[in-house]
Amino acid sequence: MRSIAALLATAALASPALAGGPTVVQPEPVVTAAPAPVVAPSADWGGFYAGAQLGYADIGSNGAGLDGNDWLGGIHAGYRWDFGQYVAGAELDYDTASIDLGSVPGDEIDSIARLKFMGGTEVGNSLIYATAGAARATATVGGNDLSDNGWFIGAGFDTAINDRWTVGGELLQHRFSDFDGQGVDFDATTLKAKVSLRF
Repeated sequence: MRSIAALLATAALASPALAGGPTVVQPEPVVTAAPAPVVAPSADWGGFYAGAQLGYADIGSNGAGLDGNDWLGGIHAGYRWDFGQYVAGAELDYDTASIDLGSVPGDEIDSIARLKFMGGTEVGNSLIYATAGAARATATVGGNDLSDNGWFIGAGFDTAINDRWTVGGELLQHRFSDFDGQGVDFDATTLKAKVSLRF
């Protein structure tokens, strides 16, 4: 009888500890990092490059009747400095042409060469830039070979298709005053597509 009483007493003492049942351990919350934003890689625009261009020119004059439009094309080479988001550079280009000026047979613009200075900004794998500089044009007017200097302004873009090749376009507006002392002012608008190889 004494052993039954001892057993009941032990059960009575243990029951408060077991009254709540077994303790359930809660798992710790899992913290996941937010995915990093996807940023388009930018090209390295620094260094030498060279290539070719093909485009269209529209020529006008100050009432001298020397107007025309036609294809032109040529080559270019330059160097750019990449400052991170911003890019600056200089370029030489040369376009040959045979743009009939429409007044007398044989009157035409024969070529346009340019010394360009440019500055722009990177947008992903593209470069958008403004450009300005000096231009020199040659023409045949009235059987005379003429040439003179002028200036131009414009804008363009290049897109890197890989680490060596770029494609782009350019719109330029030219001015030539009193061309070769003939009293004729020319303006020329050119729109060109370009392809370049970077070194």
